[in-house]
Parts: sequence; C-alpha cells; structure tokens
Amino acid sequence: AALQINHAGRFAYVDEPVAPSEVPAFNKTPRGLTIKEIIAIQEQYAKAALRVQKSGFDLVELHGGTGYLLAQFVSPRTNKREDRYGGNIENRIRFPLEVLKGVKNLVGDFPVGYRFLADEWLPDGLHLHESAVLAKALEEAGVAYLSVMGGTYESFFLPETIKKSRKPGYMVSLAEAIKKVVKVPVIAAGRISTPGLAESILKDKKADLIGLARMLWVDPEWPQKAREGQDRSILKCNPKCDACLQSVMQGKPAFCPRWKKEKREKYRDLYK
Repeated sequence: AALQINHAGRFAYVDEPVAPSEVPAFNKTPRGLTIKEIIAIQEQYAKAALRVQKSGFDLVELHGGTGYLLAQFVSPRTNKREDRYGGNIENRIRFPLEVLKGVKNLVGDFPVGYRFLADEWLPDGLHLHESAVLAKALEEAGVAYLSVMGGTYESFFLPETIKKSRKPGYMVSLAEAIKKVVKVPVIAAGRISTPGLAESILKDKKADLIGLARMLWVDPEWPQKAREGQDRSILKCNPKCDACLQSVMQGKPAFCPRWKKEKREKYRDLYK
C-alpha cells in the first residue's frame, strides 16, 4: 500500500493560501512564500514521509501534479519569483528536488514516487520540453517512479481539455514522452477504461505501469474483473460526466452517479 502526501498551495481551501508567487486562483490571491517558509515546508514533507514509513506503508508518493504546490514552483505561469527558486527552469525545479532529497535523507531507501505534471495544457504554463528537465533531475535524485499526468484545475474545464479528456488514454502520450528521457518506471493514466487498452499500452512500451482513478471510483472491482477475464461486467465511466471532479472542486467528497442506489443514498447527506 502507498500513501500520497500533498500541499495544495494556491488551490488550498484555507483563509490564506500560500504559493511561490501571488498569482490568483479562483478569485483568491495567495501569499507568496518566504525562503524561511519554503525550508519549513520542505522539512514538513520529510517528516510526513517518515510518518508514512513508520506507519507500515510500502512507499510514499509526492503529489507534484494537478497544479499543486510542487508543480506551482515548476510552472512559469505560477512562479514569478526572482530568487533562487524562480526564473529559469533549473531554479524552478529546485523546490521539488529539495523536497525529494529531504525526504530521501530521512527515510533512506524507502521508495519515494512522484505524481508528475508533464503539461499544464495552458498557453503560459508548463510544457513537455521543461517538464522533461524535471523528470531527469528527479531520476538523478533517486525517485522510485514517475506517475505522469496532464492538466490542472485551471485547464480541466477548458473546452479543448474537455474534448481531449473524453478520449480513452488521453494522457498516455505524455507518459510515453517522459518514458523516453528516464529509466525509472513510468506510470500512464488518463481514462484507461478497459483492460485491453491497458494491455496495449504496456505491450507497446508506452509506459511500465497503469494508473487508474475514475475507473476504480466507478467500479472498485475493475482489477479483479480484468484478471478474471470479466471485461464486459466492468462498470463504465461516462466520458461526458465530471460529477466526481466537480464535487471535489466544490470541496465535497467525490461522487459517482453510476454507484448503486444504496451507496448514492449513503453519500447524499454529505451534499446537504
């Protein structure tokens, strides 16, 4: 079992969110972090990872995707700093690298993975030519694997992203691109809706592992059914439905309309 640790940065649901720079998010402007605070957050990541290790998990994952704090430092869109943590790509990747190194120093050879943002899908955001630099640096720093994704909460609901995200395996090309520049295992995700699609991705060496999110939310028995050859009995995620993502964006527990009536009723009280 693995546990993912995260700092939401400018996307946090708090009175005073913090971020690399004062770039507004959803009509709220975060406070720019001081150097002292940056170092303190790095230490908090390391201590959190140590707690994960001591709790008996098999590995810990740093969430550097979806436009959260680690990604906010890497992105030219959200990092406008003029100190050693901002400017060129080498400076912008400094924070996540120091977080990883701090974690590794505390947990030793305990595996540390990384949820990896390859492309923000925003004109002024992070793109593959720069994220590849981070991928190589994370590998050199000892990351166990890269779980590749694309998009952030600022691009997920843009018309072009919505259209793209309805296609099966819509993030696989990003994983394939990152796999070409690193030797550590690369995880592909993004509406990998059928066991057949998952198998083809692995067979074609576009990724080393498959990540599932919404598919498991719809049908937690997806892996078992795939293993037993019961592909036709797997509940399908509606590509035109964003109920789970919309509920998270509203600060509520994720919800799926495909759930059985009993489960829907159990969650209904959470939405009042």
